[in-house]
Amino acid sequence: MTRDEALQLMHEHTLSPSLRQHMLAVEAAMRAYASKSGADPETWGIVGLLHDFDYEKFPNSEHSPTEGHPAWGVRLLRERGLPDALCRAILGHATYSGVPRDTRLAQTLFAVDELCGFLVACALVRPSRSFADLEVSSVKKKLKDKAFARGVNRDEVRQGAEELGVPLDDHIAYVIQALRPVERALGLGGEAGEAPPVASVG
Repeated sequence: MTRDEALQLMHEHTLSPSLRQHMLAVEAAMRAYASKSGADPETWGIVGLLHDFDYEKFPNSEHSPTEGHPAWGVRLLRERGLPDALCRAILGHATYSGVPRDTRLAQTLFAVDELCGFLVACALVRPSRSFADLEVSSVKKKLKDKAFARGVNRDEVRQGAEELGVPLDDHIAYVIQALRPVERALGLGGEAGEAPPVASVG
């Protein structure tokens, strides 16, 4: 599957601008980590771009491992010929799927998913609405504020860094750096009210 095909599939199933932007953010983080890991950025990027494409239609509040997100989406992706390792990584980012994160690809998707949503929320409340001046210390402070971006699972942010074997500060810094070049595509780096916030849905 090419990036264009993945993007088309994501747009076909996801109308929410904030959810689309979340997947674009995760794609950027996945591409950056692929380069760091010596993997193919295109392949890892597609996993990031598609990991939540079925969430809007099948949100799965019951956390069923076999119905709804991400199981529904992965069945479709398998039909489209997406390799098994990529499908398992997408399943594994949902802890309730029961699929172990036993590859670097799967561990990275889990590690950047919640963090991307949190970093976008942090950038949105800055006067600059940008990652350019977002510092790790500010992110860490907001992680401790349970009222801020309460939909983001702090435990999974920390667990993700642990599974990667990367100090949390380094992980945050690396993902901020990965998101800076794409912030305009995420509706950031501009004036307030220019674009809706990016969602983090897991």
